[in-house]
Amino acid sequence: MAQVGRYNTLKVNKHVDFGVYLDGGDTEILLPKRYVPENLQDGDEIEVFVYHDNENRLIATTEHPLGVVGDIAILEVVSTTEHGAFLRWGIMKDIFVPLSQQISRMYVGESYPIYIYIDERTGRVTGTEKIWPYLSNENLTVNERDVVQLLIYRRTELGYEVIINNKHIGLLHYNEVFRDLALGERLEGFIKKIRADNKIDVGLGQAGYKKVAPEEEKILHMLENNSGYLPFHDKSSPEEIYAHFGMSKKTFKMVIGALYKQRKIELTKTGIKLTE
Repeated sequence: MAQVGRYNTLKVNKHVDFGVYLDGGDTEILLPKRYVPENLQDGDEIEVFVYHDNENRLIATTEHPLGVVGDIAILEVVSTTEHGAFLRWGIMKDIFVPLSQQISRMYVGESYPIYIYIDERTGRVTGTEKIWPYLSNENLTVNERDVVQLLIYRRTELGYEVIINNKHIGLLHYNEVFRDLALGERLEGFIKKIRADNKIDVGLGQAGYKKVAPEEEKILHMLENNSGYLPFHDKSSPEEIYAHFGMSKKTFKMVIGALYKQRKIELTKTGIKLTE
């Protein structure tokens, strides 16, 4: 049976003038014509997101919503009624947050953190602003150096408070970041430190030398495209390095050190260059 509010891989049952019907288990689910890829044949499988339309019919789409069931996402209010608010979901359908699930009344144009779930009474995807019951650092499911998914939740005096894997709260310190991050932005990160009180510090990317190899290829490729020379070195500012390479200065120095040990680059007073 197809899962509502999630991605499903479904088989094409038949083509019709207005789209294709997919095998949803106990029912057929329409994938409207505008989402049907060319050359999709009966019997093929396709990954789709499944939701209810305004007439409570199951509909499939190849668009990607800003969150699925079980996610916490920061979404913008597009309209309100006496019963609740509709928030932009990233697909044709907006997500509804009932008045009873709002902490305070929502306003059009404002964005709010929302937990996405299935309403037991209606069976439809719904949102709630009351996210704290779904977040806890009491029983952690992560360890130091684990790669995790981060949602930028809010700014604090020390850094960005982040939601980790839709389960825990952590802190990304400002000195770990070299560009402005948008609230609601999703990033890959890692668990940098778990403190005695279960407070979590996180970093961006991957921990330690796990991230060096792919960054080596990036820098070698950039050198090849710049006549074998780049004017960056260990005295370059963190901001300059992040703007050009998209990595922290610490990572840059690790990568340059690894390439130098492999004798793939030479270090000069003004930059780095490929070995001949």
